Amino acid sequence: MHAVQLRVGLVGGGPWAWTVHAPTLANHPRTQLAGVWTRRAEIAGELAAAFGTRAYTDLDTLIADVEAVAFAVPPAVQGELALRAAAAGRHLICEKPVAETLPAARALVEQVRVSGVVTSVVLTLRYDDAVRAWLSELPDPPAAVDTVGLARWLSGALLGGPFAASQWRAERGALLDIGPHVFDLLDTALGAIDDVEWAHHAEPDLWRVGLRHAGGARSTSTLSLRVPVDPSEIEFLVVGGAGRHRFAGRAADAPACYARLLDEFTAAIAGKGSVPTLDVARGLRLQEIVDAAQRAAGQLADAEPGWPLRP
Repeated sequence: MHAVQLRVGLVGGGPWAWTVHAPTLANHPRTQLAGVWTRRAEIAGELAAAFGTRAYTDLDTLIADVEAVAFAVPPAVQGELALRAAAAGRHLICEKPVAETLPAARALVEQVRVSGVVTSVVLTLRYDDAVRAWLSELPDPPAAVDTVGLARWLSGALLGGPFAASQWRAERGALLDIGPHVFDLLDTALGAIDDVEWAHHAEPDLWRVGLRHAGGARSTSTLSLRVPVDPSEIEFLVVGGAGRHRFAGRAADAPACYARLLDEFTAAIAGKGSVPTLDVARGLRLQEIVDAAQRAAGQLADAEPGWPLRP
């Protein structure tokens, strides 16, 4: 007897849609890639033909025909379109950042709450076996003031290759693209991030960010996607009162991690598993931290009401 498959529509036709979303949705035992929509109809047609599904010319028709929508589009587009899908009662798989601005991200989180839909944000590292093993070795957070965290993610992804052609990544750089991954892991490992104490930005798109965590631990991150290194240099280190715990490796196998996300997502929708914790509310929290780093580096206007960060 075959399991019921969740009908999922895909919005977007960039490299992540081709290499991760579409093939995994098409091949997962509990999902059906029920259709594709992009703003360029010819791209939707090519993607649909490659993965044996239907190309839609109207987004609202796609939303009406499916149970869930997966997004592989820039934050400014996702914030608007995911809001429409959630209002229609569709479950969501969102990329990060979840929207272009904090008000747009908050509006999406509120609509999800009102609609009561299940959401997941594609934080692939959290579904990686090696990362999960590293996190499982750490003492329960929050870590105290005698513990320090270090994170380093240096890559040449924006110097060439498919993601270098992504306009929003080229314009916004490492902080918005890989910053959510890094801050999510540090927050999970050391306890809730409650302040961005300092941030500096220099060329080549090199970010250094200092964080304070709820138990008193502090961490430092170094990020860039424009360093000529292959493969990427990725390292997370926790030292001090919590012991010494190091993870070093490559970027996660994104399709395999996405398949595990789908395991969790479909189980929650079927009532056979917990609601994902890596949801749009988590995405909003990470976006608040990214926003705080931009402000600390002097790249945004004065802080909005409620500053500094509060978990």
